Amino acid sequence: MSLPHWPALTGHVTLAVLVVLSGARLAQLLARRARQPAVVAEIALGMIAGPLLLRLGGAGTADVLVPADVHTWLDHVGHAGLALFLVGVGHELRSPSPAVRGRSIVTTTAGALLVPLACGGLLALWVLADDEPALRGDAPAPALFLLLAVGLSVTAVPVLARILVARGVLDSVVGRLAMASAVVIDAVAWILLAVAVALASDGSKDVPLLVLVMSVAAAAFVALRMALGGGPASRLAAGRPRATVAGLAVLAAGAGAALRHWELPDILGALLIGVAVPADGPDGAWSRAVRTVSGCGRTLVPVFFVTTGLTVFTREFDGLPWAAMAMAVFLAVFGKLSGTYAGARLGGESHWDGLRLGVLLNTRGLTELVVLQAGLSAGIVTADLFLALVVMTLVTTAMTGPVYALVEARAARGSGPAVPRKKEMAPP
Repeated sequence: MSLPHWPALTGHVTLAVLVVLSGARLAQLLARRARQPAVVAEIALGMIAGPLLLRLGGAGTADVLVPADVHTWLDHVGHAGLALFLVGVGHELRSPSPAVRGRSIVTTTAGALLVPLACGGLLALWVLADDEPALRGDAPAPALFLLLAVGLSVTAVPVLARILVARGVLDSVVGRLAMASAVVIDAVAWILLAVAVALASDGSKDVPLLVLVMSVAAAAFVALRMALGGGPASRLAAGRPRATVAGLAVLAAGAGAALRHWELPDILGALLIGVAVPADGPDGAWSRAVRTVSGCGRTLVPVFFVTTGLTVFTREFDGLPWAAMAMAVFLAVFGKLSGTYAGARLGGESHWDGLRLGVLLNTRGLTELVVLQAGLSAGIVTADLFLALVVMTLVTTAMTGPVYALVEARAARGSGPAVPRKKEMAPP
């Protein structure tokens, strides 16, 4: 096999990235007109890319326009962008936590986590009982059970934060409570995802290796957090912002690539980098560096969606998994709304605030796609089940804005006032 023609390959990959980003920009504009989060349109773009190529030119079109070597490099670009973006997510996982305390956060988080976990278990039981090969696959039952439980319990912290900021309620009681609950839920979800991937590994001989890799990653995280928290690192971040941004980007992409090499979710490496970065306030040097790194990654995330779509959806499906789609959407919405509402009410929140919280925490967005991609790469979910869960992700994310507006309108007409824009919480 001859060596690749690097100038031509570089040009092809660059052109493909530009085409994807141009399509993503158009999709974002359409999403803005429809008052939807941009991620909804970007996910949809990734889903239709493969089928569109099939319809335009048949099964071989994707291989002609995006050859294997180009697809490989696009996949690297997409995963690198995802890693950079997740640095910001990891930073958010630690930053908002101290803002909300008390019984309300405990009960709301418990309801928003435990009930959806149970609903995910019900979905897994349904898939296992149906025993349809296209849905069931050959993954170990415990791995499938855990992955679906995680999938239905996730709340997308970045998408939720953007929705709260856009509506001007991030500093309200409901906004702070929603963010704090989402942070805890997602932290638990990443841990459970790692367990699911470990359960799906082939053979018991891989378990010690996985434990060793995770132990090394944990030790590296502790060392990095201590190093970044020191005075020299803080002075470097303040005095050399560009070097700080470059260093964080290299660390995130490198950590993700290393874990991916060992067949672990690369998302965990980038998240650990984000959590290790000190929280110095929104105007601090570290926060500015994280925002820059995460913003660069956010620009490239559509490439991740498209490469996923080209991997999964460039084949003819025998039929769409309508039953699985309907079951996933129903259980996902029911679990989040009922669990969050019950938890919020037990914590002393009002009827309307319980509804608001349920709608907000039903947002899944990019975080859900990352979980599903990890499950697909590990062979836990099949392409058909992946499609059903992607549809669930789109529906639950797209419904957040309209349903929240409906709750606000009903609250304004009923006995519940609208959420105050900057209501301060009492000290704990």
